[in-house]
Order: sequence, then structure tokens, then C-alpha cells
Amino acid sequence: MKKVFLIFLLVMLYGVVCYAAEMDDVQNFFNRYVDAANNYDNNFFNFYSSNAKIIRVVEKPDGTFESVNIPFERYKSEVKKSTKLMKLRKYKNRYSNIKILPIGNDYKIAALRMPSTSDYKVPAHFIIGKDNYGNWKIKEESMNTKVQTFLSK
Repeated sequence: MKKVFLIFLLVMLYGVVCYAAEMDDVQNFFNRYVDAANNYDNNFFNFYSSNAKIIRVVEKPDGTFESVNIPFERYKSEVKKSTKLMKLRKYKNRYSNIKILPIGNDYKIAALRMPSTSDYKVPAHFIIGKDNYGNWKIKEESMNTKVQTFLSK
């Protein structure tokens, strides 16, 4: 009976250690993503899966919200067009209250995002999972924003 208990305990401990290591991998991936985004790294889009879902939740002046799904190719195009201006403005996003939650085989990172051009924080979340090659990729990105231009396109 002691052997069975000991084996069970070892299996449980192994699971906890593996889970903790994977959580560290997710956190490190997210830190690298934030660094690449804030430094306008040319490899920025490599952090995303090829069919990533991009969502902007627009906070309207009247206090209501509207969710806008942006095709990934359009997102890439918009980011590329605005990069020079963003560099000049030294635009960066800071994230706080970061929480990592397992969801199936993936992980959800929920955080508050503070754009460097504002004095407020807005919710953001990322769904991160491994691709067919075992590399972490962003499968979904959702950020609240007060920028209304997302509603006109």
C-alpha cells in the first residue's frame, strides 16, 4: 500500500512540476511578445498563429461597448502602416495584473493594458497555445480601446 501511495504522490508531484514549468514558458513567451511589440521588432508577427483572431472592444463615449473582429491580414497591414508614427511617439503598452489561466490545452492571459499615450488602463486578453511544431503562438488577442476608428472600417 505504501508503494502505491508513493507512486501516486510522485505522479502528482511530476504533474505539478510540469504544469508550473509550462506556466513559466507561457509567461516568458508573453514577456518576449511585449518586448517585441514595444521595440517594433521585425519578427513581431511570428508570435501569432497564421489565423489569429484579433478583437478590439471599443469603449464608446456613451459608456457602451462594441466588439470588432479584425481579420489578421488587415491587422498586420494596419500595424505596418502605423509603425513609423508609433516609433516617433514612443508608443508602448504596459501590462499589469497579469493572470495566466489554463483553458484546455491552451492558456488565457488576462491583464490590464496601459497605452503610453493615455492615463487609463483597459482590459486585454490573449489565448496562447502550441502550434503543430510545439511553438507557442497567440491564437486570440482581445483588447479594449477608446479609439473609435475601429468602428468605421
